[in-house]
Amino acid sequence: MNQNISHFSTKFLIKRGWILALAGVFVSLTLNACNPNNFKTQAAQVSQLVYSITAEPKTFNYVLSKESPNVFGPIYEGMLAENGVTAELEPALAESWQEEGQKIVFKLRKDLKWSDGKPLTADDVVFTFNDIYTNKAIPTSIRDVLAIGKSRLFPKVTKIDDRTVEVTSPEPFAPLLRTVGGLAIMPKHALVSTLKNKDTSGNLQFLSTWNTGTDPKTVVSNGPFVLDSYKTSERVVFKPNPYYWRRDAQGKQMPYIQHMVWQIVESPDTALMQFRSGGLDMLEVAPRNFSLLKKEEKRGQFAILDGGPDQAAIFISFNQNSGSRNGKPFVNPIKSRWFRTKEFRQAIAHAIDRSSMLTNVYRGIGELQYSATFSGSPFYLSPEKGLKTYDYNPQKAKQLLLKAGFKYNEKGQLLDQDGNRVRFSLMAPTGSRTGEIVASQMKLDLEKIGIQMDFQQLDFGVMGDRLGNSFDWEAYFGAVGGGGIDPNGAANFWSVEGEFRPFNQAPTAGQAPVQGRIVEPWEEKIGQLYIEGAQELNEEKRKEIYWETQRIAAEELPYIHLFNPRSLLAVRNRVENMKYSAYGGALWNVYELKITDQK
Repeated sequence: MNQNISHFSTKFLIKRGWILALAGVFVSLTLNACNPNNFKTQAAQVSQLVYSITAEPKTFNYVLSKESPNVFGPIYEGMLAENGVTAELEPALAESWQEEGQKIVFKLRKDLKWSDGKPLTADDVVFTFNDIYTNKAIPTSIRDVLAIGKSRLFPKVTKIDDRTVEVTSPEPFAPLLRTVGGLAIMPKHALVSTLKNKDTSGNLQFLSTWNTGTDPKTVVSNGPFVLDSYKTSERVVFKPNPYYWRRDAQGKQMPYIQHMVWQIVESPDTALMQFRSGGLDMLEVAPRNFSLLKKEEKRGQFAILDGGPDQAAIFISFNQNSGSRNGKPFVNPIKSRWFRTKEFRQAIAHAIDRSSMLTNVYRGIGELQYSATFSGSPFYLSPEKGLKTYDYNPQKAKQLLLKAGFKYNEKGQLLDQDGNRVRFSLMAPTGSRTGEIVASQMKLDLEKIGIQMDFQQLDFGVMGDRLGNSFDWEAYFGAVGGGGIDPNGAANFWSVEGEFRPFNQAPTAGQAPVQGRIVEPWEEKIGQLYIEGAQELNEEKRKEIYWETQRIAAEELPYIHLFNPRSLLAVRNRVENMKYSAYGGALWNVYELKITDQK
């Protein structure tokens, strides 16, 4: 599974990165058996922020994380930060930087420390990039956005002195500053031995370091918060990092909040109930609950904030991987032929009624969507500027299918050219109400063109394994973020050998090889354009390159995009300094949030 590799995109849970739609409104996994009010009572005298997440964290190791929600936004920083409202780059661990062509020199702040009190220096930066991120023995998507040009070489990161780091690109690379500056810096003193030693299975110890069985207090970090405790199926608790570098204008150390609690809640309905009863300080507002909560703003002492169109790109995708392992195809070869036929995918796109889906799922609070690129990015190609769209047109869908060699029997059932009934299974995460509504309507829509669709809901972990490891699936409902402001953040979503491009996934580090995988010319073209887009320094020319990737994707449809909602957040009035946006989320400036009362 994929994530926006830039630390800016994994910053905080509410910031929707561009990860599989196994988070937020899409999935709920674990019921919190305790009432969050009880926890608030236990800590009534401290400044505390309580929020709900929908699933267990899968790892405490930032480098190995591929899922959302995750714990890393509050506990790690990079050399630079990104303003969640303006998207402008701001100093973080680095107090300044200078760009000189293909070279950037970062100057770290004085006396930086890790959460265990050890010094944070240029050695940690060099170690992070040279020993971890570009280490091919470590399965991380970060390499995909650091690899530059056709050569796929990595930036050269060198130490000038304890506070100065030089980063040199082997060739022009437009997103170099945003990419390198935004990635989290990891602690050399805590991790260097894990890259030298192996476990009993012969794997690097790093691969099993800081899993969720680890005592959270032992995880060394550099962000405003540190992990304090984790109770499976109940909560993750954070406390302030005593060595965090930020101080306010009066010299007071930040963050101000003394405890941050992420309750693990099974369903959106349970989270809604907890928010309305006062147990939660924030709640992502599902459109179906907007009217109800709007009426309660004054009584409940909260406000609903509108952050604009969400980054999430909600889609349906078919498994086009023609490969196999040990002689066993990932997809039934009969169905694989359907899924790899462009007209079949285009027919599906015309057969589904997106407008009705948007109404049924989000009460119409959102917009139809035809691209994976975040609509707030300057590199987004809108339908008004020429992006191909697919209107609801069952008759056109049938024409496309007939053109591709499919046929209908006397019962109106769709058959392929060999007489096989067209039937496939769509998977979605268990508990995803959005997935249930979409699948229910999609099933009815496809029946109108003679296709039988079965709906399969799977556990979060099982679905993730199928998408990222076994490749054993037919179609799935999911979502990714739009890659942020710069499309290069989505490189691992489009690169032919990317760590996550589920519609035709290559094996990643540590996985068994794949035989017979076919990569189509249009896939190669998109991957090449992403390389060219990163190399081009002229922004107008970059726009045209990335617009072309969207034109190809809209024609070939590796992802059939549906709609995206608006980002709505209900926040208690007692939470101060909230600067919510769809791009930055609610907690991008968590270090300056304040709680005004302790009731």
